[in-house]
Amino acid sequence: MAKQQQARLRIAAAAARLMAQDGIDDFALAKRKAARQLGLDDTQALPGNHEIEEQLRAYQRLYQEQEQRERLRELRRIALEVMCEIADFHPYLTGPVLSGTAGRYSEVDIQVFTDDAKLLELQFLNRNLAYDVCEQRRWIGGENRLISVLTLDWDGNEVNISVLGTNDERVSIKTSAKGLVVERAALSAVKLLVESDG
Repeated sequence: MAKQQQARLRIAAAAARLMAQDGIDDFALAKRKAARQLGLDDTQALPGNHEIEEQLRAYQRLYQEQEQRERLRELRRIALEVMCEIADFHPYLTGPVLSGTAGRYSEVDIQVFTDDAKLLELQFLNRNLAYDVCEQRRWIGGENRLISVLTLDWDGNEVNISVLGTNDERVSIKTSAKGLVVERAALSAVKLLVESDG
């Protein structure tokens, strides 16, 4: 195995361990931290997110199988509850809860599509659900845009709801310009996931 390939594999494994044990959810941060810990500063050797995700799945199977499976089941149930609550806003599940790599520190990530975010906020206020709002950047249909993200506590678990425009439902959404398209699942698909989780 080439030296660079070995370094990529070592960084991917260390980054996966950091994500599983320390709750780091940012792939880029996990890569940089892992490379520093291993004394590998060669940015050419940094693995892709898919390589880290592969190592994360392997780590979870080996060291956290029962715990991870129960946590994933719980987070998918919470995602379904929230999505049913906000069904009028075209919710989609994204992130580790959808991909199956969610662990003990994971949050639920949902996208909604509406041209009136205030209606969504009003729904939470009417149910006495406290939430915070921040802005984050997303690549939407090739444009770098600032979007609102509502964060609320649901049964002691953090749920992040990215608010996008109605027309954005038909375009690809990425977390960065070079990143992969964010996978998402509609309410009907999440119901099937929860049913299959038993």
